[in-house]
Amino acid sequence: MTSDAETFLPQPIDAEPKPRHRSRAVTIGKGKGAVTVGGGAPVVVQSMTNTDTADIDSTVAQVAALARAGSELVRITVDRDEAAAAVPHIREKLDKMGVDVPLVGDFHYIGHKLLADHPVCGEALAKYRINPGNVGFKEKKDKQFGSIVELAIKHDKTVRIGANWGSLDQEMLTHLMDINASAREPIDARAVMREAMVRSALYSAKRAEEIGLGRDKIVISAKVSAVQDLISVYRMLALRSDYALHLGLTEAGMGTKGVVASAAALGVLLQEGLGDTIRVSLTPEPGGDRTLEVQVAQEILQTMGFRTFVPLVAACPGCGRTTSTVFQELARDIQSHIRDRMEVWRRRYPGVETLNVAVMGCIVNGPGESKHADIGISLPGTGESPAAPVFIDGQKAMTLRGEGIADEFIRIVDDYVARRFGGAGAGKAAE
Repeated sequence: MTSDAETFLPQPIDAEPKPRHRSRAVTIGKGKGAVTVGGGAPVVVQSMTNTDTADIDSTVAQVAALARAGSELVRITVDRDEAAAAVPHIREKLDKMGVDVPLVGDFHYIGHKLLADHPVCGEALAKYRINPGNVGFKEKKDKQFGSIVELAIKHDKTVRIGANWGSLDQEMLTHLMDINASAREPIDARAVMREAMVRSALYSAKRAEEIGLGRDKIVISAKVSAVQDLISVYRMLALRSDYALHLGLTEAGMGTKGVVASAAALGVLLQEGLGDTIRVSLTPEPGGDRTLEVQVAQEILQTMGFRTFVPLVAACPGCGRTTSTVFQELARDIQSHIRDRMEVWRRRYPGVETLNVAVMGCIVNGPGESKHADIGISLPGTGESPAAPVFIDGQKAMTLRGEGIADEFIRIVDDYVARRFGGAGAGKAAE
């Protein structure tokens, strides 16, 4: 006879991510700042500046800010002589600041000429990014592509071959469209474009190998702006190659639209084991903080359980029981405080990234959620007693009252971090 437990408990379902797609390991940069992409290494976060590269000081400042935020590779535009001439000075200034993040040069149209005319630029960069669709046209295309690859070999650099929906190889696309038009059962034109993207990237990678660039020096990407297209393209790439893959939804957009679209696309691919390095291409608000795209990329990886970057702060969304803004303000303040302290905390407190903090707004779920966190606080909701119990390692440790609850809780978090992760420095908050 079947027991009640056997009747009502469903069979377990495998909800774990698929194993990582097997890709070649690619080392970008040298020395202490070198980064490994692919080969089973953790997924790497990268970003790109939006300064004029010829403006050395502004570019250095933004690269440094992106690196401090957690960008492990930073790409800069190299679009003209002034920009190419600035690159070695940017590298030199970053090195003097102790910022050893590898720099990636973004080349289009005249990259072959810029690298040839400015060899010191080619040496200062850790990787070159080229697009098969606009590296050259007609009879010049193969020659100019070959020139860049030969210079990468000469300088011992990695190359990202990045096909892009907005600048697709028109010869490749036209050829495939013609074949499709003459087929007995033509496929959808959008599917032909996806195939052209994949073929363009793979053909160019193969050509680079024929010239002499090793597979361990090649990263490929095929970036599109629609979520379903991106998912399809990368599934195709993974089936046909073992090159390291750069993921990114190009032109994702501004604000929540860009965040949601990027998270949806990258989340599916990462869950399927695809992707060795990612970039979230957000359009910043005018004067906005460029580092937001780094934060979003980190949060995608962390919330999916692939990497750990900063302590997690759980906070309830609020309801009619939480008409006060106190818990919202505290959740914001504690999250900002943690991010501000992380540069120091990473050096002083190994493992602090695993910390879980809860800021809850009322008695319904507050105490329970706070107990599940490493350290949590349950603030009083509307009509509740003006007291805020604090839970540490699952146990109620104290109750805070009065106007200074927020500042006091932040101090308690600092003390907890120092005590738990500080070793010999136990009991002292970070300076």
